[in-house]
Amino acid sequence: MAQRYVVQVGDPVLRKVCKEVKNFNGELFSLLDDMKTTVRAEDGAGLAAPQIGVDARVVVVDVDEGFFELVNPIIYYRKGEQTGPEGCLSVKGKQGTVVRPEKVKLEYRDRHGKKHKLTAEGFFARAVCHELDHLDGVLYIDRAVEVYEITPEGERKQ
Repeated sequence: MAQRYVVQVGDPVLRKVCKEVKNFNGELFSLLDDMKTTVRAEDGAGLAAPQIGVDARVVVVDVDEGFFELVNPIIYYRKGEQTGPEGCLSVKGKQGTVVRPEKVKLEYRDRHGKKHKLTAEGFFARAVCHELDHLDGVLYIDRAVEVYEITPEGERKQ
């Protein structure tokens, strides 16, 4: 498991619609393991494959509910609305206010190709939506009602 470089806004890989994963093999296992190492080293809530330069529909989410590996995820249900702050490992030094669903249901495959369903609510739903947006070339700054700079301590700059 290796920590990977997180690409930053401006890199064209962040604006691509990612390719579906068709091979559930050692290469995918290594990618997922590296993504887990990277998201934890960067202290993030999630990470999508394009954020480390990989064109694949793969995300990891690391929240209070647990650590999730989502391959070829698809949201098939959205309910409610929540508005709150978001940041991104690929948009350093900024945060924004984004409206997301309060609850989502999704279908995905695990690293072995087995299908699963998952329901996410609150911050978990926000993290899932944020990461899945990356798979379609969308950044939170595209959806934000406002974007602002933050200090190295995580405080909003005046």
